[in-house]
Amino acid sequence: MSALRIRPVIGAEDHPALVAIWRNAVDATHDFLAEADRDEIESRLGSDYFPAVHLFVAERDGHPVGFSGVLDGTLEMLFVDASARGSGVGTVLLTHAIEHQGVTTVDVNEQNVAAAGFYAHRGFAVIGRSATDDEGRAYPMLHLRLRAPS
Repeated sequence: MSALRIRPVIGAEDHPALVAIWRNAVDATHDFLAEADRDEIESRLGSDYFPAVHLFVAERDGHPVGFSGVLDGTLEMLFVDASARGSGVGTVLLTHAIEHQGVTTVDVNEQNVAAAGFYAHRGFAVIGRSATDDEGRAYPMLHLRLRAPS
C-alpha cells in the first residue's frame, strides 16, 4: 500500500471529492442518522461547514481517501472513505491535526461507538456530554479532550 500524502485544501475544487468521502463514510458509520438529516447536512458541507474550518485531505496515489477539518484547536470533522477504513488514514489525519494544528478537543456522536473508541484509543477522554448536536438535532454528543502525555 502506498504512502499517504496530507495536504491543505486550498479552494472549492476539492469539495466534490470531500462531499463524496463524507457521504460514503457517513453511510458506513452513522446508521443512527436520519436520512433527512443526512441530506440536510450534506447540502451544507460546501456552503457552510467546509469554509468554517481549515481542511486537510489525505491522498493515496493522488486520490483523496479522507479529510479533516480543524478550528481553534478542535477537530470539527474527520472522515475516511469506507474503502480505506482500517488502513491508518484516520490515525494519520488525527496525528497531523494534533501535531500541526494543535488539536486538543473533539466532539463525537455518542451513537458512533466505533469513532468514540477510535479517539479513546488515541488518548482522548470524555469530559462532557450534550443531549443534542450543534444544530439542536437529537443526536447526543460526547466532548473529548486529549489527555496530557504521562
